[in-house]
Amino acid sequence: MATELYHVVTGQRMCLGQVIHMDESYPTGVYERVMAKLPLVQDMLAHPEAYAGQEIDHHTDVAIRELAMEAVRKEQFPQYPSRMHSLYASSTLDNARCWFQWFTDWGRPTLQIVKLRVEGRVFTGNANLCFDGTLDETANRAKALRYWQVGEDPDGERPIWETIADGRIEVVEIIHEAENGSGA
Repeated sequence: MATELYHVVTGQRMCLGQVIHMDESYPTGVYERVMAKLPLVQDMLAHPEAYAGQEIDHHTDVAIRELAMEAVRKEQFPQYPSRMHSLYASSTLDNARCWFQWFTDWGRPTLQIVKLRVEGRVFTGNANLCFDGTLDETANRAKALRYWQVGEDPDGERPIWETIADGRIEVVEIIHEAENGSGA
């Protein structure tokens, strides 16, 4: 059964009828950024005392988080797609429009909103439950579990829904085109 989703396109425009196959062999930007930090993260988690008190840069923080998310997903939620091998989307057009505006406001080149037909795994989680990675693997795994269970937000914030999908993904409609790639 196919699922319809909406995707905010950044980086490179998509075209009507375009098909991508997202699976664990597809090297997404998230995957590439995490793998670039993997040796450092492995050393940090194996020897946290050597890094205690040091500030963790953003990309290393994200790599720690995503590795914890992936470990928990593989162990407890293998029916869900991997965050490192998925296309990020929205289940509603209104939600996609919110992401489009956020990306634009953050200065990220934002090109289109497209409607997708997905034949694969889909998971919708609360982006507020993404967390800053720490040197405490147990804490990272507990927070990853909360994300995959779509648990309560400890800060009581309204959810910000993000949907991830893998499998065969086809662009079936171009909803919105930004003229200059900035959302305007």
